[in-house]
Amino acid sequence: MLKTAQDAPAQRGTQQTPQQSRRSGPLTGRRHRRVYALVTAVLILISLGSTAGILFYNNPMPVGSDGWWLIAGMRRDSLLTIAVVALCHAMATIAFQTAVNNRIITPGIMGFGSLYTAIQTGFVYLFGITGVVMLVGVPQFFLQMAVMMLLATGLYTWLLSGKFSNIHIMLLVGVVLGGTLGSLSTFMQRMLTPSEFDVLTARLFGNLSNARAEYLPYAIPIALAVAVVLWLWAPKLNVIALGKDNATNLGLNHKREVIKILLLVSILVSLATALVGPMMFLGFLTAALAYQFGDTYSHRHLFPLGFLCGYAVLSASYFVLRHVWDAGGAVTVIVELVGGLVFLFFLLRKGRL
Repeated sequence: MLKTAQDAPAQRGTQQTPQQSRRSGPLTGRRHRRVYALVTAVLILISLGSTAGILFYNNPMPVGSDGWWLIAGMRRDSLLTIAVVALCHAMATIAFQTAVNNRIITPGIMGFGSLYTAIQTGFVYLFGITGVVMLVGVPQFFLQMAVMMLLATGLYTWLLSGKFSNIHIMLLVGVVLGGTLGSLSTFMQRMLTPSEFDVLTARLFGNLSNARAEYLPYAIPIALAVAVVLWLWAPKLNVIALGKDNATNLGLNHKREVIKILLLVSILVSLATALVGPMMFLGFLTAALAYQFGDTYSHRHLFPLGFLCGYAVLSASYFVLRHVWDAGGAVTVIVELVGGLVFLFFLLRKGRL
């Protein structure tokens, strides 16, 4: 077939235009990859700087002496606690929000903090100040974890596998149970003496000082094991994030997978709560930062970013407030305040739960 003159410019233009790639991925382009790498590098630098500051800054003993190593060992335990808490809250919150298809509510809605408060208050109410001492120890640590996990497991298996089979009903029941346990705790607290109430109050706020060194050899392997399982299930979480109908159409048993994910979430949240106490907004803060900085659907990119955000926020706050300003008790209070303000900002901007 003869080619006309009118066809030549069009053909030359077609040849000069590079073929556009139709392939996509979790990081959509070169700029997106650069931003993700830059944010990750900045968070790693902040984490390394705050870690070095906590370990070495303002150690009163001569470097290399037995006293110096003793203080460094105590600070190392604080860093390990920060890492475990950041890992648990970040991964649990991201996985929970994916399972319930909502980026505002957190696992705290299931009443973990209220149950922890009820356990602590009940022991002080029954046994006085010695009740706080009775809850210190490895067996008591696992007992509190087991009670919180039993509550969550009962809710998940009953409300997600029964005739209702509705995740919104499960969340509503969790809110009601949390409010009931909170009211019961408030009633018992009003019956305490001022000294008992003062000792109890110190235990009810999430505090990194609540963690004891003997808990860490048990808490670290559990947290790592659950984190590895969630990491391996990241492709399933990506599918679940598409919604129930789309996930079912793609061959995923949505109900069964959601129950399994929520069980893993309950392990992480109960572990962190039993370790340092309830921290309502830390998980939301780390997840919100991960979504904002990562800007991706891939959970294998969101999980490490969430952990780095949580560790950087906690370690930097701990270093500045405890070692620079000597205000160790205010660390979690400030973190919760910032997390609460971020929560209100997102809620007001979105306009709904």
